[in-house]
Amino acid sequence: MVDTFYNVPADKQARLVAIHHRGDDGIVVKDEMQPGPAINPIVGGGGLASTAADYIRFVRMILNDGELDGARILKADTVAAMGENQIGALGVPALNSALPRRSDDFSFIADGRDKWGLGFLITVDAVAGKRSAGSLSWGGIYNTYFWIDRSRGIGGVILTQFLPFADRKALALYDGFERGVYQLAEAAR
Repeated sequence: MVDTFYNVPADKQARLVAIHHRGDDGIVVKDEMQPGPAINPIVGGGGLASTAADYIRFVRMILNDGELDGARILKADTVAAMGENQIGALGVPALNSALPRRSDDFSFIADGRDKWGLGFLITVDAVAGKRSAGSLSWGGIYNTYFWIDRSRGIGGVILTQFLPFADRKALALYDGFERGVYQLAEAAR
């Protein structure tokens, strides 16, 4: 993954996509908040910049039990542990936004029942036309989303660059994309 950073190098900053915002009229416009050379604190929960090509490599590595293009990145046991429930009986509830300009309210697939693994949300129920139970996923603040369905060997990444997070149209795009991937996979059988 040669284009994934918490602090994007100066020679790659021109490739950063401008941040946009969906206004009250529904039109997406360039936002005054722009990515730039500022040093971001390195935290696992946010701040990562990447490309679709790099992120799909990550998804492929997880789908291949920690191996990619003949190189062992993670032990297979580590990948398995990442997909195991790490929060016991607790569930992951819907999130109500305190900053509507940054994020809409957000519900997970099985609101209150989904689980957390090590770095991934775990979908507890199969979703008709989409992912299997046990699939891994998460998203980023600018409506970037991925899922990894290890049981069916399918994963996907969709990247946009606008606020608010959990925008209804962005989620509909993600839903349609995921359904389309599974329709293509089924048709190829």
